[in-house]
Amino acid sequence: MSKKVYPDAVTALAGLLRNDITVMAGGFGLCGIPENLIEAIRLSGVTGLTVVSNNAGVDGFGLGLLLETKQIKKMISSYVGENKLFAQQYLSGELELEFNPQGTLAERIRAGGAGIPAFFTKTGVGTLVAEGKELREFDGETYVMERGIVADLSIVKAWKGDTAGNLVYRKTARNFNPMMATAGKVTVAEVEELVEPGSFDPDHIHTPGIFVQRIIKGATFEKRIEQRTTRPRA
Repeated sequence: MSKKVYPDAVTALAGLLRNDITVMAGGFGLCGIPENLIEAIRLSGVTGLTVVSNNAGVDGFGLGLLLETKQIKKMISSYVGENKLFAQQYLSGELELEFNPQGTLAERIRAGGAGIPAFFTKTGVGTLVAEGKELREFDGETYVMERGIVADLSIVKAWKGDTAGNLVYRKTARNFNPMMATAGKVTVAEVEELVEPGSFDPDHIHTPGIFVQRIIKGATFEKRIEQRTTRPRA
C-alpha cells in the first residue's frame, strides 16, 4: 500500500493540526466538501483556525460544525449567506471575516499554488475591497493588488483517487478543490473510490499526485442539498 494512504480521516490529519494554522477547505456550498476531514478537525479540538473556503457550510454541517465549536477564528470567504451561526458570530465580533469577490478568491488560491505572491485585478477598485491595498495604473485603468494565499493545510474532496494521490473530481464538485490542492503546504484528500495507479486514463486526472501528500477513502458521504427547490406535481 502506498505511503500516502491512511486508514481514516483522524489518522490522516495526525501531526498536521495545531492551533492558529491556516486551513483551505474545498467545496462550493455543500458540493464537493471534505466532510470526513472536517469532522476529524472538529474531533481534534484545535482552535484559532483561519479557514479559507468559498463559504462556511450551513448550520450543523460542513464548516458549520467548526463554527459551532468555535474552532474558527477567521474566515476568508466570498459568500456566507447560508449560515445563521456564522452571521451571529461575525456580528457579535467573535469571528473575523475577510470578504473576497469570488473570482478574486479563486485567483488568490490559484496564484498561491503557482508560486505567485501577488497580482493586479480591476475587481473591487473604488470599493471597500480595495481599502488599504496598493493601486496601480495599467493602460489607463486602475487595478488593485491582491495577495496569493498559501495554507498550512489543504483538505479536498474528490470522486476518485489512486494510491499515488492522483485525483479525479466529478462534475461541479471540481469547484475550488483543484486550486486548493496546489496551494497547501500539505494537502490531504478524501475520495469516494480509492483505486490502484493506472485505473484511469492519465488524461482524465485533474490533480496530479505530486500535490497530494495524504489520501483516505471517506467513511461516509451525506451529500446534502443546500437549498431544495421543487415545484408542485401536476
